[in-house]
Amino acid sequence: MGGLLALVMDPAVRHPADPAVRHPADPASHRPVRPLSPRPTRQARSAFDVEAVRPARTAFDVEAAGAGGGSRGTTAGQGHIDCLVTRHPHLPRDRMGHRLNGSGRSLIIEALAEVYGVEVTARDLARDEHKRWRVPAYGLTVSVAHCDEFSAVVLSSGPRVGVDLQDERDRPAAMRWLGTLLGRAEPAVIRDFAECEALIKASHVTKETFDGVRLPAWQPGWRPTNVPSYQVRSAALGPAMHLALAADTAVPVRWWWQPSRTEPATRTDVLTLEPA
Repeated sequence: MGGLLALVMDPAVRHPADPAVRHPADPASHRPVRPLSPRPTRQARSAFDVEAVRPARTAFDVEAAGAGGGSRGTTAGQGHIDCLVTRHPHLPRDRMGHRLNGSGRSLIIEALAEVYGVEVTARDLARDEHKRWRVPAYGLTVSVAHCDEFSAVVLSSGPRVGVDLQDERDRPAAMRWLGTLLGRAEPAVIRDFAECEALIKASHVTKETFDGVRLPAWQPGWRPTNVPSYQVRSAALGPAMHLALAADTAVPVRWWWQPSRTEPATRTDVLTLEPA
């Protein structure tokens, strides 16, 4: 569950966030940055300047459709974000029955190959002082999450990014605690939990300095938080799964769906896990 669950387990940790704190720029790589574009080799992948065939929308796709395209406040010319959601059926389980997910490194490496057709190794990945993933040779910042049998990887050519996946489950104590932490009179919801985790992954905010952070009321697309320059967005991927993104610049998001690791990822304007 990440940093916020650690706060639930350690309620003594309470330090107000300092909105004046800005994260220093990552040191520039001495290696030349290699330009990237989505790989065009598979027929299912259409050029991004041409409208692709849109998948049929299901009953719960309305909010995801609103979160799929550009929104007010989107900054042109400052990069883009590719978000790949992959289903991993038949994951092995440990002796307690818990699914054994792939490592973050392996998921990032697979996403780079799937979306851009580039091959990297673990040595090509780096993390900064806030534990944010980077691929210096390609000028990318990266974030990864997994929940149940699904994973999400975001690859950003500009903004610092964070991603989180959360499934609906009964967590009354944690939701009451998070609602209080967010300054609300009512418990938080799972969507809030996902957005908070994504914000922690993207920004300088940590579990120790999260108290004082506020989330705006939900609406489709990017929404500014009170953490300077950082925005969040989220969508329901199905009746019981939420995807959240955070970034320090609101840029367009290109959504990708991969039904399994043996099938190609396809671009879509609406993310849904209903077929699964």
